[in-house]
Amino acid sequence: MNKRHIAVARLWFEGNSFCPRRTTLKDFQTREWHDAASMVAGYENTRTEMGAVVDWMHAHAADYQTHVLRCAAAPPGGPLDTGVYDTIVNDIVHGLQQLQVRHPLDGVYLSLHGAMVAQDHDNADYALVKRIRDCIGWKTPLALSFDLHANHDPYLSDLADIMVGYKTYPHVDMYETAERALDLLHRSLLGEIRPLSHVAITGVVLPSHAMATTAVPMHALETMANSMVKRRQALDVTPFGGFGYADTAQTSSSMTVCVDALQHPGFNAARQYAAMLAQKMVDALLARRTDFIPTLPNSSEGLRQAYDYLERHQGCVAVVDPADNPLSGGTGDTTGLLAALLAQPIRQDTVFAFFHDPALVGQCHALGVGAHLQVQLGGRVVPEYGGSIAFDAVVERLTSGDFINDGPMEQGLSCHIGRTVVLRGVQLPLLRVVVTETCQSPNDMAWCRLHGIDLQQVRLLCIKAKNHFRAAFAKHLACIIDVDAPGPAMLDFSRLPYRFLPRNRLS
Repeated sequence: MNKRHIAVARLWFEGNSFCPRRTTLKDFQTREWHDAASMVAGYENTRTEMGAVVDWMHAHAADYQTHVLRCAAAPPGGPLDTGVYDTIVNDIVHGLQQLQVRHPLDGVYLSLHGAMVAQDHDNADYALVKRIRDCIGWKTPLALSFDLHANHDPYLSDLADIMVGYKTYPHVDMYETAERALDLLHRSLLGEIRPLSHVAITGVVLPSHAMATTAVPMHALETMANSMVKRRQALDVTPFGGFGYADTAQTSSSMTVCVDALQHPGFNAARQYAAMLAQKMVDALLARRTDFIPTLPNSSEGLRQAYDYLERHQGCVAVVDPADNPLSGGTGDTTGLLAALLAQPIRQDTVFAFFHDPALVGQCHALGVGAHLQVQLGGRVVPEYGGSIAFDAVVERLTSGDFINDGPMEQGLSCHIGRTVVLRGVQLPLLRVVVTETCQSPNDMAWCRLHGIDLQQVRLLCIKAKNHFRAAFAKHLACIIDVDAPGPAMLDFSRLPYRFLPRNRLS
């Protein structure tokens, strides 16, 4: 029996238009940069989308020849620098063109984030999918998977047969999402189903602070979507919260529905049915719109709440600064929370995680452990969110920045965050500050072990993060307090200088 041929590729990036640091090709090359030769070694035994692809390749090796094209991902950050998008997209499309010459493809799977922002391209994700569709033609099934925070063009479903997305936030179902996309693609090629997808835009931009899928209101939407699939009304239904820090015309929360056209009297009837289900989901989100808008204390008030808690309870309290969360495109550079922390005596074992400062890391590594130095923390990249803060410090620990995730999110994935340093205060010996060479948030307990941080001993953790860190950290924390500080991913969208987003979409 002749094998079917499918191609897989990945271009995963979430862009914050208000982060001044442009994302470069090096950011991809140091995060995820694989081709056919390195892909299996890079992703095997990981709970990621491409980890699912590796397992699928092994399981279906007798029936499928899977061709791996460029697989690239960078941490969320500022818009892609000029030329980066074209370099990666041309690599993927050129690979498809070469495959098509040798043997026409039976199917394609593409892993995307869905909130890509590029300096030199509008509607970047749509443009990539359009080029792939133009390359493979209209008869070849195309499956796409997305992050829950994708911003969808409403016409994207005209190009893709299968659209699915993460159902969890924190995103602990990356593996299952790719597995679902590949299963639908496989069933389509067997002739069991004829997938048809539809995108419905809500016209509302929501902050993601209250978007955790284990709590109201997102849990209710996920439950409703899952019910539609269980009742066999659809093959997949995914609510997308969107990413409000991408200043694009497409930025919005949305819904995708994938139905089986074989279950309907015609293609148009199937499309109308999918649109009807998607609109029900849109209506459900709009009815809960205000539930997505939390009220957060400022940094000083949040710290006061933390100290009040610590006076009465054991354990570690985390005070979280989502406005500078790297996974929302933060810079790792704002100083509002640190300034509030230093405004009062530090009486508990405290860790501040983290600041992104490659030059300071290099200086500390050159001086070595035990070196005493006066440093300036933060305020380099975005001084409008707080100036640099002087810190009298001793170099306590130096690391290579290499570890393997062992928590529920991206489990098994090798992480290379560049060199790091742990500084301890001289006048403030109860305070440690982690400084890193790249801007990547702490989301796994392996990060803590790398830096000698034991949350059984630490009483106060000040962290630049939002929801993802909770997947691994929550069970080690007695209390978590989010604060509203100035930063490129601040809660109040109205304070951000949008140019392309329709203002009537702001919450």
